[in-house]
Amino acid sequence: MRNVTIKILLGDAREVLKEIDDNLVDLIVTSPPYADRRKNTYGGISTEEYVEWFLPISEQLLRVLKPTGTFILNIKEKAENGERSTYVLELILALRKQGWLWTEEFIWHKKNSYPGKWPNRFRDSWERVLQFNKSRDFSMYQEAVMVPVGDWANGRLKNLSETDKTRDNSKSGSGFGKNISNWLKRSMVYPNNVLQFATVCNNKNHSAAFPEELPEWFIKLFTQTNDWVLDPFLGSGTTSEVAQRTGRNSIGIDIVPEYVEMVRQKITQKEPSLFVHKNIAV
Repeated sequence: MRNVTIKILLGDAREVLKEIDDNLVDLIVTSPPYADRRKNTYGGISTEEYVEWFLPISEQLLRVLKPTGTFILNIKEKAENGERSTYVLELILALRKQGWLWTEEFIWHKKNSYPGKWPNRFRDSWERVLQFNKSRDFSMYQEAVMVPVGDWANGRLKNLSETDKTRDNSKSGSGFGKNISNWLKRSMVYPNNVLQFATVCNNKNHSAAFPEELPEWFIKLFTQTNDWVLDPFLGSGTTSEVAQRTGRNSIGIDIVPEYVEMVRQKITQKEPSLFVHKNIAV
């Protein structure tokens, strides 16, 4: 087991975050309560109130994140009265005004999603995963998330034209281009921004847990060993567990005492000496 520090903190993120030093964290990866009026499930924050509720939290996140750090926000849109809510779009615009750069958007495709429909639409099988940064000069380790080249190369690279063997500049004048022959004999390639992860099913500890693969992918992409990872809506503790396993220090915050105690027990069972209850300023 790598020598890392894990801090699991009970309280409202709006207040607990104030105790963390400026520019400490390398990566924030979290999935806050989605806009939903069901108080017993996700906290009951309505679409009309969501931006106002979230901005004090994101203000603190902006403060504690390093200039080279990244903020990853998993959030889902909502349909109301047969129409898509715009609360996620409104939040993105508000975060930009707050000082965040909206640098990328990933799509989490839930590959085991049930089929289904409502009277005027089909079931969603995807969620947004938004990337925000403090500056355009942020740390990123793309080689850490490369994937096997796949079967597409067998056909696509079999009979290359002369154009494929040289840089084919974009006809739109964008300056981008490609040389298809560069992929010959490669076993690993860079992924795209659609992430194919199954949802977590039958999780009795938390009603909205995301799969380990989701935070792990971003932890590998944006951090290195001994960097600091923060999840201000820790829930069932997935982010802290993955950070522990991959050798990253982590801070997790949750307002629900039962979740905090559950995560503390899981982590101390794995490695008691790594666990810290208090003293979160580093």
